[in-house]
Amino acid sequence: MAHTKVNYRDVESVGDGMHFLRDPLGCEKFGMTVLECEPGWTGKEHAHVDREHEEVYLLLDGKATVTIDGEDVTMESGDALRVPPEATRQIHNGDTESKFVLAGAP
Repeated sequence: MAHTKVNYRDVESVGDGMHFLRDPLGCEKFGMTVLECEPGWTGKEHAHVDREHEEVYLLLDGKATVTIDGEDVTMESGDALRVPPEATRQIHNGDTESKFVLAGAP
């Protein structure tokens, strides 16, 4: 088969709303996650320097703040944000539900 199709709603969520699609899609060099955040949700602070993994966060709905190396970056629906591998990052959701697409690759 030349392609793989999956609906993120059919992928069991991990960590309160993270739908990891890399394995269900059979991706080898690219990761994609759909993140559905409840109001007030805060993610784990982390970096990807060990894997040289850069990420792009696309906020589809809602408002959120991403803290990158201690700097708060406010995001609104439609905003995309690139985060380099060495930067620490943490998502803080606002007062409403939000939905992100998180994509990354080395």
